[in-house]
Amino acid sequence: MKTVIITGANGNLGTAVTRFFLDKEYLVIATVANETMKTELAVAPQLDVHVVNLADETTAANFVAAVVAKYHTIDAALLLVGGFAMGSVADTSSADIDQQVSLNFKTAYHVARPLFQHMLAKGQGRLVFIGARPALEPSAGKNLVAYGLSKSLLFTLADYMNEEAKGKNVTATVVAPSTLDTALNRKSMPDVNPDSWVKPEALAAILEFIVSDAGAPLREAVYKVYNNA
Repeated sequence: MKTVIITGANGNLGTAVTRFFLDKEYLVIATVANETMKTELAVAPQLDVHVVNLADETTAANFVAAVVAKYHTIDAALLLVGGFAMGSVADTSSADIDQQVSLNFKTAYHVARPLFQHMLAKGQGRLVFIGARPALEPSAGKNLVAYGLSKSLLFTLADYMNEEAKGKNVTATVVAPSTLDTALNRKSMPDVNPDSWVKPEALAAILEFIVSDAGAPLREAVYKVYNNA
């Protein structure tokens, strides 16, 4: 049984991903932001839920150390915590950028940094980051400046990690979805056909492939999961 960390496990994407991985019989170590969010996850014998403030580097490092001590080997991590903010260059302050970097980059980095060292020591592991289309396409990012900038850091971080781990069985992958087909997005964009969006369950299957034995040959991968959006 593979052991996987899933951060943001109670979010719109995280809930679907957690359920999918439990169904595939992974041992899932899930993080949520507070005790109330624990109730949003289904109870399962192979689910270990932790309340962790991932924006705090020390707290996140202590969490990683604790689960490594308990389970000995972490095979993969899906770093799903994040959120977006609107705003063109004129609308985006330095504080806006700081907020998005903390939410989208630091919450991932604070977990990925110690896990990367653990995986290198073990000689195997998969780190998966959630990128975003606005970080890759200026036309998509011009009105999501802080969001796009914060997500772009994940692509660069993955490149650095892959360079450091070259020749080893440790990889960093970035998956960049377009709009997810969630109840919230349907409510906020009622005039858009959701058939062109990405279903969370479909994205979960892609994430599972990346960390599965079938995905072992993958190196330096960036997946653009856009559907027809």
